Amino acid sequence: MAAIGAMPEIGGFRQKSRRSFVTLILTVLTSSQSILIVWSKRAGKYEYSVTTANFLVEALKCALSLVALLRIWRKDGVTDDNRLSTTWDEVKVYPIPAALYLVKNLLQYYIFAYVDAPGYQILKNLNIISTGILYQIILKRKLTEIQWAAFILLCAGCTTAQLNPSSDHVLQAPLQGWVMAIVMALLSGFAGVYTEAIIKKRPSRNINVQNFWLYVFGMIFNAFAIMTQDFDAVMNDGFFHGYSLITVLMILNHALSGIAVSMVMKYADNIVKVYSTSVAMLLTAVVSVFLFGFHLSLAFFLGSTVVSVAIYLHSTSKARR
Repeated sequence: MAAIGAMPEIGGFRQKSRRSFVTLILTVLTSSQSILIVWSKRAGKYEYSVTTANFLVEALKCALSLVALLRIWRKDGVTDDNRLSTTWDEVKVYPIPAALYLVKNLLQYYIFAYVDAPGYQILKNLNIISTGILYQIILKRKLTEIQWAAFILLCAGCTTAQLNPSSDHVLQAPLQGWVMAIVMALLSGFAGVYTEAIIKKRPSRNINVQNFWLYVFGMIFNAFAIMTQDFDAVMNDGFFHGYSLITVLMILNHALSGIAVSMVMKYADNIVKVYSTSVAMLLTAVVSVFLFGFHLSLAFFLGSTVVSVAIYLHSTSKARR
C-alpha cells in the first residue's frame, strides 16, 4: 500500500523535474541569444549574410515541426487535425505574420550597431506594451489595471536601465537604437497577437501543422530577402560564406528557442516563463561582463529589477474579456 501511495509523488516529482529542466533550457537559450548575435560579429561586422542565417532558422524550425508530426503520425495516425493537406482559406493567413517576423528578425541583427546585449534584453521587453494594446484592438480583450500599471513600470525600468551617468547623453542607446527597438516591439507584438488569433481560430488543429505552414512562408520571404539584398554576395562568395561555429550555434539557438517556449507552455505555465525571461535578462548582463567588458551600473540593476517586477505583474494578472 505504501508503494502504491508513493506513485503520485513519483509522478509529481518527475513532472517538476521536467518543468525545471525545460525552464533552465529556455533561460539559457534566451540569455545566450543576444550574446551569440554580438559574438558572431568580426571587427564589428557580420561577415555572413544575415538573410541566409534567418532562412536557415526558418528551415530548421520547419524541419523540427515535420519531425514532431512524423512522431505523431506514427503514434496516433493521420487525422483531419494533424494532416498537412489543407485549403487555401486556412493557409492564406500565414504570410502576414511570416512577413512581420522577417522584418523583425532582420532588425534584431542591425540593432546591435547601437545597443549592447544587456541593453537589448531590456529594450526587447517593450513588446509587452504593444502586445497589450493589440490584445485590446485585435482580440477584444480588456486588460486589468494591474497590467496597465505593469506597462508604466516597464517603461520606467527600460529608461532607468539605459541611464548613463558618465555621459552628457541621458540614454546610453542613441535615437536609432530606440527607434529600432520600438519598431521591433510593434512588429513582434502584432505578429504574436495575430498568430495567436490564427491558432485559436481552430483550436483542434495540431500546432505543428500550423507552425509548419508559418515557417514555410517564413522560408519563402527570407528567400526573397536573399534575392533582393544579398544575391550578388551569395552568388559570388557562396551561401555559407563567413559562417563560423558561433554562427551555427546562433542559428540553432534561434530555432530551439521557439521549441523551448512551446515546451515550457506544455509542462509549466506563464509564471515560469516570466521568471525565465527575468533571469535570462540578468544572466545576459553578467555573461557580457566577461565576454564584452560590459560594466554593470547601479542604473542597470535598478532598471532590471523594475522590468522584472513589471513582467511578473503583467503575467500574473489575467486578462479579462
